[in-house]
Amino acid sequence: MSDLYADYPSLRLERPEPGILEIVFDAPGLNAVTPRAHRDIAEIWKTIDRDDETDVVLVRGEGKGFSSGGSFETLEGMIGDYETRTRVMREARDLVYNIINCSKLVVSAMHGPAVGAGLVVGIMADVSIAAKTARILDGHTRLGVTAGDHAVISWPLHAGMAKAKYYLLTNDVLTGEEAERIGLVSLTVDEADLRETALGVARKLMAVSPAAARWTKQSLNNWYRAMGPTFDASLALEFYGFGSPDPAEGMAAIRERRDPRFTGPTGDGPVPAV
Repeated sequence: MSDLYADYPSLRLERPEPGILEIVFDAPGLNAVTPRAHRDIAEIWKTIDRDDETDVVLVRGEGKGFSSGGSFETLEGMIGDYETRTRVMREARDLVYNIINCSKLVVSAMHGPAVGAGLVVGIMADVSIAAKTARILDGHTRLGVTAGDHAVISWPLHAGMAKAKYYLLTNDVLTGEEAERIGLVSLTVDEADLRETALGVARKLMAVSPAAARWTKQSLNNWYRAMGPTFDASLALEFYGFGSPDPAEGMAAIRERRDPRFTGPTGDGPVPAV
């Protein structure tokens, strides 16, 4: 791999074919996103944009899942430290805007759990492909914070407001089949066919005029840019929430495999868990 990508050690990068860069999430804990990985997946899109050898990016997960979201180390830092929370909020903003502004085309191939920062890449890809059995979950309100990240900027546009509200508020898990049915992802296939299907789509994108494809993406992504102020507000509210007691309780409940006992912003008694 070119020295151009030497600054992204947490990501496995491969060249399956000329013109295609493959980003592989390959980490413990079902490809949990560590603090370094969070920084890397936010910043790499600017490098890809300048890479003359890359026309299409394919993003997938190794092993049994796409990504399980932020590691406990990442979440603990966000809950307990103001400087960490501020840094991660900036990276979360950059991750979304850098994908939107990257001129190269992006294809995602999701299987197993698809959560958190990994899911941002999966859904914000220009063509998103999910295994039928993939388990897509936003997870923010279950943790005790506002659905920030990419959800507000993309889910209502893809799936409509009614479906976006239902899944973001209830935290029901979406299978790949259901995600395609409501329009949240582009395609769904059997898991065994996922990578080859994604490579096939990448080849199709390679076959069209690069300039025409990139300017089409640029034009279509103005739908996202128009929602920028709403996204910024959701991100601010999400990270404001990390300073409340709820995320610590939400994380403890996940670790202990129990329902959370949230106290809510006013502290006037328990709020029933969803």
